[in-house]
Amino acid sequence: MAQAAQSPARYDSVADFYAAGFPDRYDDSATAALLDLAGPVDGLDVLDLACGHGRITRELARRGGRATGIDIAGRLIEKAEDLQRTEPLGIAYAVSDASAPGDALRDAAFDLVVCCFGLSDIDGLDGAMATVARCLRPGGRFVFSILHPCFPGAGDISGSWPPDGSYFHEGRWTAVGSRSTLRQQVGANHRMLSTYVAALSGHGLNLDVLREATPPAEWETSAPVAARHPVFLAASCSLRQH
Repeated sequence: MAQAAQSPARYDSVADFYAAGFPDRYDDSATAALLDLAGPVDGLDVLDLACGHGRITRELARRGGRATGIDIAGRLIEKAEDLQRTEPLGIAYAVSDASAPGDALRDAAFDLVVCCFGLSDIDGLDGAMATVARCLRPGGRFVFSILHPCFPGAGDISGSWPPDGSYFHEGRWTAVGSRSTLRQQVGANHRMLSTYVAALSGHGLNLDVLREATPPAEWETSAPVAARHPVFLAASCSLRQH
């Protein structure tokens, strides 16, 4: 059963929009890269960090993983649990802050932690990496996908940082591009690539593989300038042995 949220989260107000906009499809290049890096999960204990309405969590469970999902937005977890009643997959969900999960993950241990486009939503990156490292078993892996920190955006598609800003200026901001409909509503944290790498390394997570997934094919005609840039980044990390 989901735990009670401490306070409304950003995604609570857009839960319906988010769930409708991100159905259980997995053929886009960024999701495909994430799942490919995750590899076979049959029989593994898997945590989906910042799981939202459980789109990735469900696919990991369908592939045989013993899946757990946590998210700070209570309304998204409610949607995940509603879907589980329709398609029972044995997933354990909890409302919890990924950067300070408290009792939600007490004594939990996982072979794999995944995070699909959630790191830019999490304000406390260092706390989230501490959670990942604490939850992983020796030899465990962390796989994540994010909007590429180097994507500058183009036209009506917002990038990783404000159009009047700079890659080197980190912070939270709200998108203005008309096609960036989600980020117009909830914003995002921009961080330099080096900041992500330092946070991983600082918590004993070795960066093993980087995958720069290609933009949607339709961008070649609908957004040709944006299509020339790196847009999505997926990575696989392993917990450093002590």
